[in-house]
This record gives sequence, C-alpha cells and structure tokens, in this order.
Amino acid sequence: MLHERLKREKARLIEELEQLKARLPQSTERREGSPFGKREEEATEVFELEKRLALEKHLTETLADVGYALHKWEVATYGLCDQCGQPIELARLEALPQAVLCLKCKVRQAKDAKGRLAK
Repeated sequence: MLHERLKREKARLIEELEQLKARLPQSTERREGSPFGKREEEATEVFELEKRLALEKHLTETLADVGYALHKWEVATYGLCDQCGQPIELARLEALPQAVLCLKCKVRQAKDAKGRLAK
C-alpha cells in the first residue's frame, strides 16, 4: 500500500513540475499594452517568479525524497531509519511515506539544526 502511494506521488509530482515549467515562459513575457519599465509590474513579475522558483524547488526536493524512498523499497531497506537502522513507526510512514528517519532521529536532527542556527 505504501509502495503504491509512493509511485502515485512520484507521478503526481512529475506532472505538477511539468505543468509548472510549461507555464513559466508565459509569466516572464511582458503583457501586451502595459508600458515597459513600470516598477509595479516589474515587482509583481519578480514576486511571481520567486514564488514559482520556490514551488519548483520544493516539488523537486519532494520528488527526490520520494525517489529515494522508492529506491529503499527496491533494496529492501524501506521503513528502516537511515540514521539508527531501527524501524520507522508505521504511523509516521502512513503520514509521510517518504520518511527516512524514525521520529526519535528526526527530533534529534531538528534540535541539532536549531542549535546550529542559534549560534
């Protein structure tokens, strides 16, 4: 069941990325009838481009995570924590099928990252 969810999620992410990239050239073209160089229009275009790039980055990263989880399935390590090697909680995998860390290791990772940011 989780394997099928991962495959469906991979297909969905690929489709969403393709649609996003297909729409990108349209947003970078100047709209007909609008004066060139208007600061408001340029600011809006930059903002929209930044939003698209952030979304594309998020989708690409999620696709990589899903791909890695599918690879782990193929090599029979799916469901095992990458850090400690213990089984990942089923509830965690059901909520996030591409999870590669058990909850204990994920919490430790988040605390470590928070400590590095505070320095």
